[in-house]
Amino acid sequence: MKVKEKVWTYKDYLELNDDKRYEVINGRLHKMPAPHFEHQDILGELFTIMRIYVKRKDLGKIISAPFDVILSEDTIVQPDIVFISKGSLKNVKEGRLFGSPDLVVEVVSPTSYHRDRYEKFRIYEEAGIKEYWIVYPGEKAIEVWILKEGKYELYSIASGEGKVKSEVLKGFEVDLKEVFNEG
Repeated sequence: MKVKEKVWTYKDYLELNDDKRYEVINGRLHKMPAPHFEHQDILGELFTIMRIYVKRKDLGKIISAPFDVILSEDTIVQPDIVFISKGSLKNVKEGRLFGSPDLVVEVVSPTSYHRDRYEKFRIYEEAGIKEYWIVYPGEKAIEVWILKEGKYELYSIASGEGKVKSEVLKGFEVDLKEVFNEG
């Protein structure tokens, strides 16, 4: 007889009583290990560049992890970077975002590759998140995916050198040298 696995909900997630980081993806609890130095360094660079742009243009808010994004009763994620447009800020309640942000960024680590590239890709697509940036530290690459008719389409990509641009943050582009500390 197979034992049925517990289906985690937002209520269950709120009752976790420790200092660890978790996500709930389609009712399954995932413990998130602490990120490595390289991950945090890249995240910090990209966050700073994006935040300065968003603040200067008065577009909304850029938030870095850990920050809860409640996409549904059984899907709570903590993207590395979240952009919430001014019009969507009304969905921030109790210090969390209830619903889809406009843009998310995930910095891939060896332990998160499959989840970031495939699981979260589908979840973000289904949730209607307009833009998804996937950052690959080992390859010094960034992919920018935008939502077109309910499906993600590759919008901008650079590897090693070059720039990537955003559709959601009109006029925003970033040189990989700035993100990967080579400039």
